[in-house]
Parts: sequence; C-alpha cells; structure tokens
Amino acid sequence: MEYRIKDVAKLTNLSGYTIRYYENAGIIPPVKRDKNGVRIFTEENVFWLNLVTCLKRTKMPVNDIKKIVQLSQEGKHTIPERKEILKNHRKNIELQIEELEYSKNKIDQKIDFYNGNKKC
Repeated sequence: MEYRIKDVAKLTNLSGYTIRYYENAGIIPPVKRDKNGVRIFTEENVFWLNLVTCLKRTKMPVNDIKKIVQLSQEGKHTIPERKEILKNHRKNIELQIEELEYSKNKIDQKIDFYNGNKKC
C-alpha cells in the first residue's frame, strides 16, 4: 500500500514537517518519490516512523537512531550491531522505569500524608 504525506501524518500522529525533517536528517530511510518529486510512503516507511517515535519517546539519542537506520540500510550483516544498540537502550529504559517507580512511590507517600493516612 502507498500513502501520501498527509495520510502518513494521520497514521503516525506526526506533522508533515516532522516527517520531512526526519527523512532529510537521515532519521528514517529515504522515501521513494514519484516523477514529480512527491513522496510516496510504504508500509515500511510507516513502520520506521513509528519505531523512531517509540525510540524518541524513550529518550534514545538521535545519533543512535540514525546509526540503526544507517546499519539497516547496509544489510543483514549489521543485525548484531543494531541489536547491541537496542539492548543498551533497553538497559537505559529499565533504569528510567526504576527512577520513575521510586518517584511515584514518593508522590504516593505524600498523597497519603495529605490524606492523613501516614506520616511522611
């Protein structure tokens, strides 16, 4: 299936500007174009945009995202390196989760205190 940028913007919740920026900056693989230079997006392009959104939401550095894209374009022999980048990022996410859980517990304690249930 093929999409125009406005359709992809709706599918990914990204603006057309952001999508164009991601392509121009090498954050997603190049998008094919028609004879008039209009971007024609495929399911694979939508997949990449969703993956990039996920990785950015988890605070993966843009350079790491670009590295994954670059390596994926080089072929399957780069899978171990891509996998290592993702495994390292996963460890960072686990640390973020621990920090958020700690903070959530502290906030819950304060709410309990304000409810008169516990001492802080």
